Amino acid sequence: MAAIVKPPVQEPSPKGALAKGTSDPPPRTVDANGPTSKGPHTKRPNYAQLHARPLPAHVYPLPAFLPHNPLSIVRIAIALLSHTLWPPTSHTTVHKAYFSAETHSIHVTDPQSMRALWEDGFWGAGSLSRSEPAWLAQEKRKRGIEASQTSEEYTRKRREERRQFKLERAKVQRETIEQQLRDEGKFHDTTSIDGTLGATDELVDEPTNLLNGKPVNIAVPEMATEDSTRLEVDNHQDATIEILDQEHLQLTPEEAFFLTYSLGVLQVYRDKTLLPSSYLFRLYCAYSTFPITEDAELHLYTLYRLRERLNTFALGTSEITSIVPSNPFLLRYVVYHHFRSLGWVVRHGVKFACDFLLYQRGPVFAHAKFAVVIVPSYSHPYWSETPERKAETKAKEARDWWWLHRVNRVQTQVHKTLMLVYVEIPPPWDEDFKRSGFEVDIGGALKKYKVREFIVRRWTPNRNRD
Repeated sequence: MAAIVKPPVQEPSPKGALAKGTSDPPPRTVDANGPTSKGPHTKRPNYAQLHARPLPAHVYPLPAFLPHNPLSIVRIAIALLSHTLWPPTSHTTVHKAYFSAETHSIHVTDPQSMRALWEDGFWGAGSLSRSEPAWLAQEKRKRGIEASQTSEEYTRKRREERRQFKLERAKVQRETIEQQLRDEGKFHDTTSIDGTLGATDELVDEPTNLLNGKPVNIAVPEMATEDSTRLEVDNHQDATIEILDQEHLQLTPEEAFFLTYSLGVLQVYRDKTLLPSSYLFRLYCAYSTFPITEDAELHLYTLYRLRERLNTFALGTSEITSIVPSNPFLLRYVVYHHFRSLGWVVRHGVKFACDFLLYQRGPVFAHAKFAVVIVPSYSHPYWSETPERKAETKAKEARDWWWLHRVNRVQTQVHKTLMLVYVEIPPPWDEDFKRSGFEVDIGGALKKYKVREFIVRRWTPNRNRD
């Protein structure tokens, strides 16, 4: 017997405000076989325009050379001459941040700096948001104040639309089956299925539910008219009160050091004192292990004294705790610097049990393609000169098959490609730099590390014949 198909029903519009300058999209319709028509999606912000620059710095490329056009050489010469006489600046704004010893992160509190760092390269994460610092905009929307739509709200709205659509489709399918059973004489209960879908159906005066085959009345609380009026008045009063932004942007040590050392667009302060790059380098290395050892605390205290007496205090080399070549911050920053220099957007991967996530353009455009797991490698001859070193490094390099299977299984479930990044650990190098006191040749230290990438993928015979 053919199934009886009921007329399509309209899906209610999703709750919540839409982006500025947009109107409610036409409702979608569903039937027992699935969606019959789908209205246009909610218009999202122009992310290509908001995130046009991959880095918070300006680039001034030279004109292209065209062999068939001799005037192109003249344009290149004029550009070189103008850049020589009037050198342009790569960054017109230097942002300020503050180191937090409690959270082991760097805080940016200026709203304009927070917005600029997020839009130009997706740096950091909001302390009260999932990623984009959008707490103020969401709070304004909750209180009825007009605010621009954020990427987090757009994603939440699309998920809510899909959830509502699936519930409406399931409801129509159940009603169709119920009607068919009634026509065949196999269904005699008059109870509607609305009671089983309570979350999305409209409330009635006397809803019923089935308990041991008997209808049971459920009391539905109603809000008094005075309470509704009072709620509207409170919302109106909140809309007239200026809301202070309580959110700050949290940067990881790798992100902050790249902005400070490589780009020069971030200055990290402690109280009112500007911290130099060498201080930050040793500071992040000391705080990269948990719990912090007693020597690390002594090391931080020594750095603090040096910072206070930078011009008059001579620091002895014995007071500085050496940076071991396998320091966790150092390994992570080498990998972070490597992929950022190649143009990838690098985000922290703790959510997916990895070290970093690699985005081709950014999290608002598409999901991350690669999940990076850092593996230290001790292939330098120094680590095998003595039996003690060889045994110690072998224990650090130990990775069994089950470890690889667990990591790969997690990334496969979230549709990401696992990338094992091997970092070659050099011999101890900090002793040479300690001879000059507190200063560290950061560039010379980073050159001692080498990075090798390996992609782990499942081999399928039908797809990998070439």
